Amino acid sequence: MADIPDEAESLLTESRETAFLATCSEGKPHVAPVWYRYEDGVVELVTTGRKLANLRANPRVSLAVQAAGEGIPEWTVTVLGTATVVDDEDATREANRRINRKYGVEDEAWAGENTLVRVAVGSASVRTY
Repeated sequence: MADIPDEAESLLTESRETAFLATCSEGKPHVAPVWYRYEDGVVELVTTGRKLANLRANPRVSLAVQAAGEGIPEWTVTVLGTATVVDDEDATREANRRINRKYGVEDEAWAGENTLVRVAVGSASVRTY
């Protein structure tokens, strides 16, 4: 069972903040912003390019989400987990719709060449300021 504080679950579920996904390939880190959706210990995101290639090579990831007003942090949640690439167009389309709804945009926004990735959360930490 994942170690996820209730406060972290609440912030991940309710927040519209962007997550920063950290991947690694050939010993080099890569961090990129992504929209995501969290539910029951799993983070869903859709991606392509370098992030997807890195995840296929090494499924260990970290995500950081931060809320800040004018550069002053309010809270941060950091997640460590293992990614699974889901090569299924229908599952990707549905996940994209769920993520878009979370961020308040049209269901079909950002549709395209993306692939669904599910991150099983191993642990999460939260800090409020």
